Amino acid sequence: MDNLTYRWDAIEPDQPVPLLHRRLVKGDQMLLAMIRLEPGCKVALHHHESEQIAYVIDGHVRWGIGKPGTPERREFEMRGGEVLRLPSNLPHEIVALQETTILDTLSPPGPMGVDQQSSKEKAVGH
Repeated sequence: MDNLTYRWDAIEPDQPVPLLHRRLVKGDQMLLAMIRLEPGCKVALHHHESEQIAYVIDGHVRWGIGKPGTPERREFEMRGGEVLRLPSNLPHEIVALQETTILDTLSPPGPMGVDQQSSKEKAVGH
């Protein structure tokens, strides 16, 4: 049987893009990620099959939802204590305006936006 209990501080973090540190717990039907964004971190516009719920624990971020230049596009800021629900395949991006901690839940588990960024984007922190 797989491990059933975890401690966040015992999970080795990865850094898929500059200024972003994450710890992951993957289940069969969901993924839980503790994300720490340093100021200026940008996760490029992306979408994924997984539905996502993002709980901003602390900090301040700006979200872009929908494709730029479309009537559906929305931009807004969130601070600690706020929750965002992103339906499956909805394009979104995020910029950290200050150090921010986010708890992300994705179902079904799959690649996160930072896992989909190109090598060039990763090199410059976008």
